[in-house]
Amino acid sequence: MSNRDAFLTMIAVSEGTQQIGDRGYNVIVGSTPTHPILFHSYADHPRRVIQLRPGLSSSAAGRYQILEGIYDAYKTRLHLPDFSPVSQDILAEQLIRERGALPDIDAGRIAAAVERCSSIWASLPGNHYGQHQNALASLQEAFQAAGGALA
Repeated sequence: MSNRDAFLTMIAVSEGTQQIGDRGYNVIVGSTPTHPILFHSYADHPRRVIQLRPGLSSSAAGRYQILEGIYDAYKTRLHLPDFSPVSQDILAEQLIRERGALPDIDAGRIAAAVERCSSIWASLPGNHYGQHQNALASLQEAFQAAGGALA
């Protein structure tokens, strides 16, 4: 597995989707392994808004917990035909590319890549979203467990 694939898996682990449903690809925000909330068609983003707690609602869905508005903004630009696993992977990699993190990922500099991507995913350390953030050490372990090679 490439470092890029391992980084995508690390994000799924961090977001808590990897062990739910179809490796997270059909997961709606708020899911847990014991109480999954799944969608059943990859034709489009599921477009469900879930209230997670008072004052916090989200439309995040899929393996990388992509927001409905992000999906809509990139669907035409990236020629995404649907919200399938392939489309989700393409979109996640584009978001990572735009943060300039692909060279760090390819070189195994995961701490630098995580820092660059922390503004995208609330579960990555270094942002101010006020949600649970995973420790860098656990993310590096997930990256290596997925076949990634650290620098």
